[in-house]
Amino acid sequence: MTANSLVPELTRTATATAHARRRTACPCGATGTLADRPDATVVRHADTVAKAHPPRTDPTELTLRLATASALPDVLLPPLTPTPAPLHDRLVTCWPYGTPVDPNNPDTAPWEAAAALLARLHLHPPLPGTPPMRGPAKAARAVERLRATETTAARPVLRAWHALPAWARAEAQLPDITPALCHGDFHLGQLVRHPADHGTWRLIDVDDLGTGTPTWDLARPAAWYACGLLAPDEWTRFLTAYRAAGGPAVPPHGDPWPALDIAARALTVQTAATALTKATQAARPLDDIERSLVDACDRMASTPPELTCESAK
Repeated sequence: MTANSLVPELTRTATATAHARRRTACPCGATGTLADRPDATVVRHADTVAKAHPPRTDPTELTLRLATASALPDVLLPPLTPTPAPLHDRLVTCWPYGTPVDPNNPDTAPWEAAAALLARLHLHPPLPGTPPMRGPAKAARAVERLRATETTAARPVLRAWHALPAWARAEAQLPDITPALCHGDFHLGQLVRHPADHGTWRLIDVDDLGTGTPTWDLARPAAWYACGLLAPDEWTRFLTAYRAAGGPAVPPHGDPWPALDIAARALTVQTAATALTKATQAARPLDDIERSLVDACDRMASTPPELTCESAK
């Protein structure tokens, strides 16, 4: 079943769930498709969202991830459905609709709230049987897709990838650390305002949630900061709030980069690989942001660990 053919049936699921939640007549406003991609289709009906998860999602693992969201309602938006329901070859869950971060108003980005949520997530013991978080595996898939393009422009990105340790390339066990509960794919698009809790922020999207090294959840903003794509003030607000909340990914004081460097490199490679693959498939040149990520990979390929982010220290 294609993503497009999912939309009508997923819409019926969202509508039925929304109507069943209400004691009064549903206003049936604000409906539509929020995302329609091969890996996820999401539709909204009033105050309810229905999501079709990626193909071949393991139902046992997804159920554990849903249970984690239900157990941490002050960190993760809790699902309306405790177990996923099958819809053809996909698994479907339903959620309350929350207002996302406004991408057109970066000055209002909730960096402090995001950092505090991540810290609380990292400090919470994982439920028994929680699967590994999928951050490194997603990075590895992005690199494999780039290899398939067979473009010479991929060389600096691939060199930077092969310079990473095996654990960051999803080829080995984690370093000798106690795994923490991690989001696995943190960015500002994974935040919404809780509709029933005075509009406070919650993390969403449990598809990559699991156990792992918590530095991975800080890696994307760290990488963007090191590449000059995130303002120093925003990075400082984020890091300071994470430390203030007792987050274990970095030391409470001093230089954070020895802890963050490898994961930040991996996220830089993943983002550059994804950007280069899309540009190659569309037969278009890289934009300025995409070029800066590829250039960062070129520098990383010849720079020892912990020095990649030298300009950010």
